[in-house]
Amino acid sequence: MRVRALMVPPGIPDFASRRRLMDAGPTLLRGRAWSGNGPVQRVEVAIDGHWADAHVEPAPGEHAWQEFSFAWVATPGSHTVGCRATDAAGTVQPLEAPWSFQGMGNNAVQETEVEVRG
Repeated sequence: MRVRALMVPPGIPDFASRRRLMDAGPTLLRGRAWSGNGPVQRVEVAIDGHWADAHVEPAPGEHAWQEFSFAWVATPGSHTVGCRATDAAGTVQPLEAPWSFQGMGNNAVQETEVEVRG
């Protein structure tokens, strides 16, 4: 399995716009990361394209998902959030999916649009 991190989208979904809605203030972004090449060594969270390290929990077992968290003080406005993982082999989750005929192995960074209310 290719290295990958996925975040629990913050806030509540707005199905019409496909955005997430949340109130301003401190929030804990959480998710899980995994890799078939060993434990995840690093998870970064991006807020509007600015990457910062998240806290990564130790792997509970070989090839197990690892939890991560990131404290964010959300300010009013539109934001884009995403995350990416790096495994023990040094492989970094790509920003864009590598092309394949069947669309298999897509581990690209997924971004979520968030509207923060003041």
